[in-house]
Amino acid sequence: MEQGILLSSAADIDFMVHGVFSYELFGQTVWITTTHVCVLIVMLVIIGFCIAANRVVKHASEVPGTFQNIVELVVEMLDNMVGGVMGKYAVSFRNYIGTIFIFILLSNISGLFGLRPPTADYGVTFALGIMTFVTIHFNKFKHQKVKGVIKGLCDPWPIWAPINVIGDIAVPISLSLRLFANILSGVVMMALVYGLLSKIAYIWPGALHVYFDLFSGAIQTYVFCMLTMTYIADACTTE
Repeated sequence: MEQGILLSSAADIDFMVHGVFSYELFGQTVWITTTHVCVLIVMLVIIGFCIAANRVVKHASEVPGTFQNIVELVVEMLDNMVGGVMGKYAVSFRNYIGTIFIFILLSNISGLFGLRPPTADYGVTFALGIMTFVTIHFNKFKHQKVKGVIKGLCDPWPIWAPINVIGDIAVPISLSLRLFANILSGVVMMALVYGLLSKIAYIWPGALHVYFDLFSGAIQTYVFCMLTMTYIADACTTE
């Protein structure tokens, strides 16, 4: 398999996930793909930002510098977003929501820096959907107890229970597919632009990158987190 971590403007560009290298594990060949590498890069960026932010906060001054202002702005915006949707439950989930928001946003806009967005791989978005699914049902059983969960499944009549179960199972699938499809479509469009128009693909594709990577990426990040907060807040409600 070809190695292609960076998206280039060459004529042979494509939008597929490629194997970078492989190794043997318990008699099976395991591939490290471009998605793994790009996820690692995004994680290293987040970890580096967090370490720097922690040092700045520990030595915060009354007259904040540029980086301290950025850190405070990010934290305040995330707190306001979570608090506006989840209300009294915001304190318990702001760290989780803030983490997935930053990870998804950086993953979505990584195409601006030549990477293949990790969220254009369904393995990444489905894992995020499963995390949200587990969080939803853990809190549903925690706050509503078994009796409340069964009552919710039988609402409005017991005959609706199978449909409600299907609706619950569809949550991680719909969340993950929405994010995956929107980001992958941008990757495919840019691959077609560079592949078919490589001889004239100079400067002007930057406008498309701004739309597909930055604007669409930010919108899909907000939608994913907003739906996650709504589902979790609903699961925590005992009325």
